[in-house]
Amino acid sequence: MQTRKIIIMSLLALFTCGAVFLSATASLADKEPAPGRTMAKQAGIMSGDWTTADHSEMEALKKSFQSGQEITDACLSCHSKADDQLFHTIHWSWLSPYDDGDVVGKAGYSVNTFCISTNKMNDQSCTSCHIGWEGKEDGVNCLKCHGQKDMDWAAQFKDYAFFQEMGDTEIVDEIQTDIQKAVVDVGMPTRQNCGSCHFNGGGGEGVKHGDLDASLINPKRNLDVHMGVDGADFSCTRCHTTQEHQVSGRVYSTPAVAERKSLVEDDLAPKISCESCHTATPHTEAKLNDHTDKVACQSCHIPEFARAHATQMSWDWSTAGKLKDGNPYQEKGEYGRPTYKSIKGDWTWEKNVTPEYFWYNGSIKAITAKDVIDPSGVVAVSEPVGSREDTESRISPFKLHRGKQPYDRVESRLITPLLSKQSGGFWKTFDWQDANRRGMELMDLPYSGKMGFVETSYVFPTTHMVAPIEDALSCNECHRRDTGRLASLGGFYMPGRDNFPLLDFAAWGAALAALAGVCLHALGRIVMSSRRNGRKKEE
Repeated sequence: MQTRKIIIMSLLALFTCGAVFLSATASLADKEPAPGRTMAKQAGIMSGDWTTADHSEMEALKKSFQSGQEITDACLSCHSKADDQLFHTIHWSWLSPYDDGDVVGKAGYSVNTFCISTNKMNDQSCTSCHIGWEGKEDGVNCLKCHGQKDMDWAAQFKDYAFFQEMGDTEIVDEIQTDIQKAVVDVGMPTRQNCGSCHFNGGGGEGVKHGDLDASLINPKRNLDVHMGVDGADFSCTRCHTTQEHQVSGRVYSTPAVAERKSLVEDDLAPKISCESCHTATPHTEAKLNDHTDKVACQSCHIPEFARAHATQMSWDWSTAGKLKDGNPYQEKGEYGRPTYKSIKGDWTWEKNVTPEYFWYNGSIKAITAKDVIDPSGVVAVSEPVGSREDTESRISPFKLHRGKQPYDRVESRLITPLLSKQSGGFWKTFDWQDANRRGMELMDLPYSGKMGFVETSYVFPTTHMVAPIEDALSCNECHRRDTGRLASLGGFYMPGRDNFPLLDFAAWGAALAALAGVCLHALGRIVMSSRRNGRKKEE
């Protein structure tokens, strides 16, 4: 009885100590948030109004505008350096500033798994997202990024010219009034401004990125804690900081930031990385902070992408060109999105997609239309650069887009067909050979006339749609055998996932030895206690 009482009292004492410790820890966590979270709140504070002028009072804007270039000229009468600054940005050039040969970029020889190529910006449908009024042939359209009214400027000026020629002054005046109201309604770029292109890249909403779509125009906090209108309500420029119109962010093969610096270390660091605001120690638990040198913040805090709208996961060009009764057609799937179009082939769409994970140092390796490929396997049009041995690499989440696209069976290169109807491409003629020949001529590349189709893949880093902390991944999402999120990422030992027989044997041996020691100690105590009780009774 006495021995049993001792054991029970010991267990109660241990439980009580544990409860007190956990309570104290929780209380401390409530009173003292992690330094990284405190820093993030400070970095996110916004006060006042960024606008310092009422553009409706500007004399230069109180006039009739006959063209987009006239609007730009009026803007430049005050913002005299803006156009020259923009001419040196990737938003204008569509070329990597780190490549001297004008090879890398949408205006160069870069290719992808969705719309394949812009044919050096000769495909007219692709240039609709360019920041110029008419591609790169006219001046900068300042209202593309700064206009607060959604307006189809090309249609507006076309209608204006038509009714002016017809002599219908009433409609002309109405159109001009709408133009003038839009010209003076300007401000810092909003999510709508940025999203008008970045949410719709590749030919439609959610085609390219799984973490960028129209759901982010006015998202709730549970979709994105940074942009949520009921949360931090950040605009894109709050993180994508800008200097002389150079917007911080990833540029093709170059990382978004050269170094992972927080604003604590350098108050001029761009806010483009998580560490900029949250530092490398954002958690109250030391074990979680131990992960930040190998695991990207996004891996745990973006458990799924495309959580509101579906994103395209594959594009098969080999089935394009089918007709019904001599006419092109389309079919739609469960998300209301096209799953087949005569002009584009078969598509698949998914929602609530679990990312795929790779070692990533911030750079992407990509091939161009000039590069020779190996068509015997899946051609990685782009893939992350990084490894476990690279100190700048982190395990990071990606959308992996899969394609099937044309290639030259003789030259062993991806083909860049001319596509858009406006340019007289495949979408108008449904003639692959004509589209291939014309597209490759625009790229100044040879075409043998022998076309095949090859499977391809393309990666998109997943950095938006950051979930609230309560929806972050739990430990066992990765630390479990066979079905964990990192099951396919080898080359290192992960507790709970990997089976290392010698280590397991040693660990079990140590555990059994400890258990045996405890049992022997307890048995010794019981025997000694029984002997003492026996002596007392004899006395």
